[in-house]
Amino acid sequence: MSKLTGVVSHHEAELAELRADRELATAYLKVAMESLDNPNDRAAGLLALRTVAEAYGGLGTVAAEAGISRETLYRTLSPKGNPTLKTLLAVLKTVGLRLSVASERHAHRYACPRRPTKGRAYGVRR
Repeated sequence: MSKLTGVVSHHEAELAELRADRELATAYLKVAMESLDNPNDRAAGLLALRTVAEAYGGLGTVAAEAGISRETLYRTLSPKGNPTLKTLLAVLKTVGLRLSVASERHAHRYACPRRPTKGRAYGVRR
């Protein structure tokens, strides 16, 4: 059986695209990280972060710069991983990204109260 020449795996092509386009990598990770809210789909977000880490230096380099062992990073960014906030922030910082917060698309029952109307303070009745 002959080996095909010039063939690149999907994973290698994905890494090259993410490496070449920082905005694409950010959007890719942003969408994937939304899956972290769903315990049944959490693996997608972790694997996306792993892919971005591979694209931006490789897991060994990212682990060293983040101050964790390569084995810990592999385990943490596996489908069953459960990264600590410290690890998540360190990996994101190492690849040049940061964590941010956005409101949910739907109303939440613990949403912040509306601002008071002009001249009225919260909890004050006249």
